[in-house]
Amino acid sequence: MSATRMQLLSPRNVLLLSQGRNELFAGCSGARVCSLTSHPLSSSPGRALSSLSATRRGLPKEKMSENGVSSRAKVLTIDTMNPTVKKVEYAVRGPIVQRAVELERELSEGIKKPFAEVIKANIGDAHAMGQQPITFFRQVLALCSYPELLNDSTFPEDAKSRARRILQSCGGNSMGSYSASQGIDSVRQDVARYIERRDGGVPCDPDNIYLTTGASDGIVTMLKLLVCGEGATRTGVMISIPQYPLYSAALAELGAVQINYYLNEEKCWSMDISELQRALDEARRHCNPRALCIINPGNPTGQVQSRQCIEDVIRFAAKERLFLMADEVYQDNVYADGCQFHSFKKVLFEMGPEYSNTVELVSFHSTSKCYMGECGFRGGYMEIINMDNEVKAQLTKLVSVRLCPPVPGQALMDLVVNPPQPGEPSYENFIKERTATLSALAEKAKLTEQVLNTVQGISCNPVQGAMYSFPRITISAKAVKEATDKGQQPDMFYCMKMLEETGICLVPGSGFGQKDGTYHFRMTILPPTDKLKILLNKVKEFHQKFTQQYT
Repeated sequence: MSATRMQLLSPRNVLLLSQGRNELFAGCSGARVCSLTSHPLSSSPGRALSSLSATRRGLPKEKMSENGVSSRAKVLTIDTMNPTVKKVEYAVRGPIVQRAVELERELSEGIKKPFAEVIKANIGDAHAMGQQPITFFRQVLALCSYPELLNDSTFPEDAKSRARRILQSCGGNSMGSYSASQGIDSVRQDVARYIERRDGGVPCDPDNIYLTTGASDGIVTMLKLLVCGEGATRTGVMISIPQYPLYSAALAELGAVQINYYLNEEKCWSMDISELQRALDEARRHCNPRALCIINPGNPTGQVQSRQCIEDVIRFAAKERLFLMADEVYQDNVYADGCQFHSFKKVLFEMGPEYSNTVELVSFHSTSKCYMGECGFRGGYMEIINMDNEVKAQLTKLVSVRLCPPVPGQALMDLVVNPPQPGEPSYENFIKERTATLSALAEKAKLTEQVLNTVQGISCNPVQGAMYSFPRITISAKAVKEATDKGQQPDMFYCMKMLEETGICLVPGSGFGQKDGTYHFRMTILPPTDKLKILLNKVKEFHQKFTQQYT
């Protein structure tokens, strides 16, 4: 057999030539080859292939460039890519943030601007905004990353003990090894004990804990399980408006139906069961609503749901047969007097077997928020309640595809749920650092509300929890018209103009969703107090100037 023909029949060539009854199949060991030698052109296989058009061979068409040289079109173009990806939007890192990065580069190149620095108040990236890491966490992670440090006397013994325990749970005693797909067993056991302590003794089975790559990974994984059907049977998922754009982006990518329910701004962004019912009833006309998502404490709105509200939501989910998804990543970030975090699981079990044995619930937590702010380690977990056993097996299979969450993130999650205890060498410093971080956030939450509410045309609800304020802004008809003429949402126009004139990067409310005719922006309360005061004063001055300009 000639070398050319041998190359054509190589397992590496995957070819399908369909011309009358003559076909060639190849591509795997033992593949069947049909009618090759009987083809009139079989003595010249290369000629047989070239006689077919590029389109019939599955190749992109060639096109002529301006200088007459042929160039092949791209296989992947904006017209041939996955159409659901094009529907994905993520305002937190959208166009305004991209422009902020450009401005930073221009400043570094010496280009003059009306400001000396860009202040990014668009995202809850605590350490990037100056929040200091917890010493104990970093000590243990350093020991795990470089075990030789276990011989260093400058590290406290409790940090060394935690590091040894974590390393003993890792393959080869190294954080560089894969873990079980569901997560390291000892870490899941610690998470379960943490949840039991948090919830006043409500039992937690480690087998219901899945460690995740941040909370976002768990949320998207659960949505993948839930989404199915076509047309009127396509899965619908209820999300709050305003919402965290992860939800709308994930639903768009999965081709699910987004069902908006509106939080009540006049009542400090509270949830209203009648609004849930309205949204559900309308959605059932065109899709199959299957899940209800709640963020508590709220992002971007900063509200903390009352226990009564959570009970009402659980009853609603039970009555309407909805799968509950509770995003609780800000559970330590509660600042306002009279507010308290209540986990959905705790409330569910305290409502009795009628609900605790039937309502399907998944809750999420993360190392990225609260007092930790360790966003880059991508640590998190989810706990599943009342999931069908066959579905749970499918979930375990699904997470195994991505092998395992980052092991350093798992180690950090272990430290969050199992921090220094009274009597241990690191306890006092840990409590001091934790308290200082949360107290500073509480002060900045109050400061933000107070300053913004002194500005005519800005109204800010109390920042009860989380890390953000979501004030309502008044934008005149003249400004709305100019924004529309530029093809921009009015609050995007407002925020972009603020960025160009002050260097302050905020996210327009339209990126999170809002009632028609209302405008907002989201800003984080994370900057150090002195920088936050500068930021708030600049926002105040800009809004006054903007209002005067467009009156």
